[in-house]
Amino acid sequence: MKASNDNYLNNPLIHADRMLKRKSSEWVRSFSCEDMKPLIICRGPIRKEAMDVFDEMGVHGYGILLSEKDSITYANALAPELRKLTDPSRVHRVPDYSGATREERGQRIQQIIQIAKDNGYDSIFTGYGFMAEDEEMVKSMEDAGLNFIGPCSKTVHDAGLKDEAKRTALNVGVSVTPGVDNATTLTVLSKYPDQQALENLCREKSLDINSAVLENMELTLEAKAEAVLNASLQKGIDLFSIAELGEVLKNSIVEMYRGWPENRIRLKAISGGGGKGQRILQAPSSFEGTKEEKIALAAAKVPELVLEILNEVKCNGIGDNKNVLGELNIETTRHQEIQVVGNGAWCITMGGRDCSLQMHEQKLLEVSVTTEELLTAIKKAEADGKNAELETLRKDLDILDQMETEAAKFGQAVGLDSVSTFECIVDGSSHFFMEMNTRIQVEHRVTELCYKLKFSNPEDHSDSFVVESLVEAMVLLARHGKRLPKPERLPREHASVEARLNATNHALQPHAGGIIEQWSNCTDGEIRDDQGISLHNPDTDVFMKYHLAGAYDSNIALLLTTGETRLTSYQRLSEIIRCTTLRGKDLATNLEFHYGLLNWFIGNNINARPSTGFIVPYLTAVGQLKEAASQIDLSFAYGLLRSRHLEPIDDDRKSLFVSVLDRKSGLLRRPIDIMFQEPHQLAGWLSINQHNFKEDAGSIIWLKNPIDVLVDLYHFLNMDYVEGNPAANMIWSHDNELLQKAVMFYQTLKQRLGVFNYSELDRAVAKDTAVGFDAEQWTAIQSAHAGYQMGTEILSVLPYIAGKTGFFDLSVNADLSIHIPSALTDSALQERMAKMLAPPPVASSDEILSESGGMFYPREAPGMETFVEVGSHFNEGDALYIVEVMKMFNKVYAPFAGTVEQILMEGDGVIIKKGQPLFKITPDEDFAVESPEDVSARRHSATAQFLDTLK
Repeated sequence: MKASNDNYLNNPLIHADRMLKRKSSEWVRSFSCEDMKPLIICRGPIRKEAMDVFDEMGVHGYGILLSEKDSITYANALAPELRKLTDPSRVHRVPDYSGATREERGQRIQQIIQIAKDNGYDSIFTGYGFMAEDEEMVKSMEDAGLNFIGPCSKTVHDAGLKDEAKRTALNVGVSVTPGVDNATTLTVLSKYPDQQALENLCREKSLDINSAVLENMELTLEAKAEAVLNASLQKGIDLFSIAELGEVLKNSIVEMYRGWPENRIRLKAISGGGGKGQRILQAPSSFEGTKEEKIALAAAKVPELVLEILNEVKCNGIGDNKNVLGELNIETTRHQEIQVVGNGAWCITMGGRDCSLQMHEQKLLEVSVTTEELLTAIKKAEADGKNAELETLRKDLDILDQMETEAAKFGQAVGLDSVSTFECIVDGSSHFFMEMNTRIQVEHRVTELCYKLKFSNPEDHSDSFVVESLVEAMVLLARHGKRLPKPERLPREHASVEARLNATNHALQPHAGGIIEQWSNCTDGEIRDDQGISLHNPDTDVFMKYHLAGAYDSNIALLLTTGETRLTSYQRLSEIIRCTTLRGKDLATNLEFHYGLLNWFIGNNINARPSTGFIVPYLTAVGQLKEAASQIDLSFAYGLLRSRHLEPIDDDRKSLFVSVLDRKSGLLRRPIDIMFQEPHQLAGWLSINQHNFKEDAGSIIWLKNPIDVLVDLYHFLNMDYVEGNPAANMIWSHDNELLQKAVMFYQTLKQRLGVFNYSELDRAVAKDTAVGFDAEQWTAIQSAHAGYQMGTEILSVLPYIAGKTGFFDLSVNADLSIHIPSALTDSALQERMAKMLAPPPVASSDEILSESGGMFYPREAPGMETFVEVGSHFNEGDALYIVEVMKMFNKVYAPFAGTVEQILMEGDGVIIKKGQPLFKITPDEDFAVESPEDVSARRHSATAQFLDTLK
């Protein structure tokens, strides 16, 4: 496996077998795409990937669209792709990609069409960009005579709109999530409840609708209302207000709650995607009162959330399709998806991906789900006698087969003529179709790494070519369509995994801004898609600083690798992240989160089946680790420990022991200090080390030599000694010398005694004599053992913290489900631990500060009243403002009650920084501030409790 710095051409894992130019077969050469001249109108890693694939296919006349907001990076350059595409005539600038309103979107579409015509481009590639699933955009491109490299507009309409997709799925026998998919139609009927009212409406609004439709007695009134609604959308007018839509949807949600009072309900815009335009309503059971009172309270926020959703997806203008779905939120759900490829005549699937590890609807870690890997896991579970695990794995294999069958059936029904993704939720042994994404997805390489497509000549099966890139498949399908024969799916690797490296803080909240000043090179087995950020200046070999402007999303890079099993793929990715250094100014990423999460699964069970609700409780558990660590004064602890060791020693020998303990202080405390500051790494380390210790009567007993534990800890933190490395990044040389002497001592002792288990070794050394050693030698060995172990008790603080917080209670059950302690699902604790992981800026008692950088909005939507004004009294939990970070709208609520004395921000869409004062306020109650002396006393008390557990 060869390393790659986002170089699609040099990595054999993703280097497609493109033989169209080199093979002598006339049939193979007939599928050349060299005559194409595409315009790339997406950004990020997919743009760079498309450029690389096009080049290898011989498609060299491509151009790119470059937004003014497009990741402004360093002083003399914009997007890093410009290092490769140096011809300015092929770089076309626009204000942004999609526009902020319906009118602006239309203008941008026409601008792109004009750019294509003026520069001779014949096709459009949108990747997984903003308009990849925009039916209006695709149709406009088609009408302009441009070849759209992706699903056609009919497929986008039938499969891409979430309400249409669900109806199609039902028609072809695909299971769907229970819910409401026609809220806008129901709203029309609430205002125009009979045939006469609909006819009058059509005349009044001059709607272009066939009178035969309204007069058709076989059609239901609902079907007629839907036809009227579609006619209004075509004309670009509204038949109802957003407030009216919200009330109707609320009534529908009330009816849903009567059937499922224990379930939450998900609201989502039909045009949403990538986590945008979705909100979740709490279950009635989480409220107090009678059944009907609980239902009313649970549904009360629907109108407000509908407005939020439509604002977020920018479908709040006149004539926009404002349909919002209400779906049952299956609480134990896993999010799985099937890769589908078709040419309009045939449809084939390429295995699945598990995307359950997500937060705020944003995927974090994506894992392949393949028949081959599941069969391997099943075989191992059988051999290990793990019957409950075996049953789950067999169910998963059956579900995968069902989902692939339904995906192909659905793709055929919508005439899929490119690459799309069939998304499902899995609940136990059941699964439900969610939606189809009519585009390539961010995680498409998870599939590429596991499967490839072999296209064979129908008249001569020895005459064939293989495609390993889904981008290449899209180009071939756009250029040659139904000429392409149905391919054969061939396996490549059994397992693959992708981590999304995002600009987020430790609580996974978006962190706009920040500058990457250093990024280590790729390691063996690493596939890094970073749009070229980590490439060095070709002339000076200097890393070029990169500014994470965050105008569009928080993604920095995609980190991928493969393995024969899921375990080996996770272990490889963990090693890749361990060796990665990423530093910069005001830089926050989720690199440490991924390191901890990967090792949590490695340490518990790699086949664990987390639900989409796993990450927040997991973060809460990690937050508790940090909170407990913050109570320990490590310097104070080591000082007391030092005193304990010295107390029984006579004065003549005390100076020697003082020297030993003082010399070991930095060796022992330094990695623990780092763990205390990096709770995600602590979580990962505890997970993979949980079998190296046990608790006995409240004390930690090490089953592994603490010296070996310490060596592994430095390695885990990527602080191994390397000659010439900066001292700040590794174990100090004198500490390494001491540690290596200890390692050599125990290696020799184990060989001499023939004892390799640490507990047995420790007991053996405690004996008065040993075979093969005279009294003087044995005394020296005992002294050396005592000296090397002296002070290592401080390492017990790490498992002590885990026990104190119940960290190991978050565990994997025998059937691969995950046991989540109920405390970790408490919303108040979750919120408090999020602040522990990412502390908000420290404010004075008379002001409210911005919790993050982004765009400040004082109101719900343009033209509406501001949330607060000077003199307003607000209660705890009231909305104060909205901040848009990485294209996600976050409503910020008051942490306490008070009165607004001064508003420090003017206008909508104003850029703010984290910690910036926004409001001067007078709180209803005075805040008590803990003194430094009280803090110290509290920490010393907690530290003393830890020391009391040491034997």
